[in-house]
Amino acid sequence: MEFSSLGGWVATRASGMKKNVYGNIEDLVVHVKTVTPRGVMEKSCQVPRISAGPDIHHFIMGSEGTLGLITEVTLKIRPMPECKKYGSIVFPNFENGVKCLREVARQRCAPASIRLMDNEQFQFGHALKPEASSIFTSFVDGIKKLYITKIKGFDPHKLSVATLLFEGTKEEVEASEKRVYDIAAKFGGIAGGEDNGQRGYMLTFVIAYLRDLGFEYYVVGESFETSVPWDRVLDLCRNVKDRLQRECKERGVQYPPLSTCRVTQTYDTGACVYFYFAYNYRGLSNPVQTYEDIETCAREEILANGGSISHHHGVGKIRKRWLERTVSKTGLGMMKAVKEYIDPKNIFGSGNLVGDVEGDRHMTASHHSNTVMQSKL
Repeated sequence: MEFSSLGGWVATRASGMKKNVYGNIEDLVVHVKTVTPRGVMEKSCQVPRISAGPDIHHFIMGSEGTLGLITEVTLKIRPMPECKKYGSIVFPNFENGVKCLREVARQRCAPASIRLMDNEQFQFGHALKPEASSIFTSFVDGIKKLYITKIKGFDPHKLSVATLLFEGTKEEVEASEKRVYDIAAKFGGIAGGEDNGQRGYMLTFVIAYLRDLGFEYYVVGESFETSVPWDRVLDLCRNVKDRLQRECKERGVQYPPLSTCRVTQTYDTGACVYFYFAYNYRGLSNPVQTYEDIETCAREEILANGGSISHHHGVGKIRKRWLERTVSKTGLGMMKAVKEYIDPKNIFGSGNLVGDVEGDRHMTASHHSNTVMQSKL
């Protein structure tokens, strides 16, 4: 919540890590009131569902500040969970982990959160693990490692780890745990313990601060995400990571980059995949531009492999060059038509989604001059 706001969730069509239980923002919104240059837009009733043409809430959700100010939002609320429990599962490889998550999604028994890290991200998280607080803890960790690598035969350089978060009543959590772990066992998964699961989620919250710290050590990095059908998840993950490695080498990056991914959200038909990418920029004259060029190539690779422009980060200014390819020329034209009607003078000229700030000004000026000419005639 440190840099987050309710209006921002709506404007960016946001998603949270516990969406399996609570839903994405579009599942939580009951009512939205927006002040636009044309006037106030809102529904006249707060009902659970309405069949009255396209849902006007969806004009605002994902509009990214281009249509007006969101002044009021009514959301569904639920009681705080009675029970909350972390967990983790170790798989022999990323492929088995993806198959498990797909089966969990198919059976619709996903816990509040289930996320799968590839081996590189597992290694990265393990490097951040604090030293054992006692000899006993160190001994137990050693036994677990021995069991997984020696007895079960998992390769430490191939294994993959899923982190879990269960929420609900005590009975619901226990039932969900049993079902998920039973499914995992069919794909070679082994329960990895509650502490490892909790540490996995901790990485989510510290990664942004690690990025800022990296600047002091000549490291530039960022995250990006996509959504993709289940049958393309593995190819997309492999091809995007390979593309990142290749582009770094071609652009003179001297040290091997960090290129990792994780499956963070699951759906009936696909998943959200999150990438972390960073490299040491020593010897590069323009590291920021180099990063932007490499990420652009990664985005192209994502689209070529059947992924979307974004799952929940939105479009903004950086990704709008791919918007037409994502929603079609007709779809983009419809977005522009809504913008032109709601905000003909481009008062909310942020440059997000449709057109750039300067281009929008030209559009407005042209519209104004044509109107004046018609009035004179």
